[in-house]
Amino acid sequence: MDRLFAILHVQGWTEFWWVAFGLFGQLMFTGRFLVQWIASERAQKSVMPVVFWYFSLAGGLILLAYAIWRKDPVFVLGQSLGVFIYLRNLVLIHRERRGNA
Repeated sequence: MDRLFAILHVQGWTEFWWVAFGLFGQLMFTGRFLVQWIASERAQKSVMPVVFWYFSLAGGLILLAYAIWRKDPVFVLGQSLGVFIYLRNLVLIHRERRGNA
């Protein structure tokens, strides 16, 4: 376990789990690009599926929590704005769907 901690530059289990949590957030954030790419390839045009915004929000919230734990003001500010934008897009999408129903 000492070798894993050294590779990840962590001092103990608490820090290890926070780093794992942050990596999961980054994986969610990266997954949104895969979802968008696959949807666009299938449609043969640029498509932004709703799940893109859910992946963005989930990844952004996880990364924001990780940034707050790291006490990194640059990272916190960057993720805060993104989370607001992702949430706003979901509100607009659901409002439009409700209006079309």
